[in-house]
Amino acid sequence: MSYENIIVETHGPSLLIKLNRPDALNALCNDLMNELTEALDAAEADDKIKCIVLTGSEKAFAAGADIKEMQPKSYMDVFKEDFITANWERVTRCRKPVIAAVAGYALGGGCELAMMCDFILAADTAKFGQPEINLGVMPGAGGTQRLTRFVGKSKAMEMCLTARMMDAGEAERAGLVSR
Repeated sequence: MSYENIIVETHGPSLLIKLNRPDALNALCNDLMNELTEALDAAEADDKIKCIVLTGSEKAFAAGADIKEMQPKSYMDVFKEDFITANWERVTRCRKPVIAAVAGYALGGGCELAMMCDFILAADTAKFGQPEINLGVMPGAGGTQRLTRFVGKSKAMEMCLTARMMDAGEAERAGLVSR
């Protein structure tokens, strides 16, 4: 199958899904999330695929939700359309292991997407954060709950309320990433 916003490659029993919106730092738009859902559905149906690796580019795993896409939406639009949860939670329901391979920025929705995976492998260049407070909102795809489970209440609150980023070393020490 051909996609516009992701690249899908099979490597033996592993499926590599690469987010592919480099001009937008892999910002998560609805079309990308729909394609990710389709790719995960196909992977689950393929008995030859045993695990899935989700990655981005060297510069950004995903720099968050596509703000340009979200900006014109009112709260009621988001609520009625089930905008965030419709396909954003699909990774959590995958019956095959999903590994986030993170290099560069994993911010906002990108950090949340990584946390939805079964575990996270971080390159030395990885930076994790929940900068939504800078837009006057809180993380909308489960970030406040998941981050707390990974790093504890105090560190999660600090990250969400100050928009402070965590580098790969700190993320490993805090338990956010496996290595």
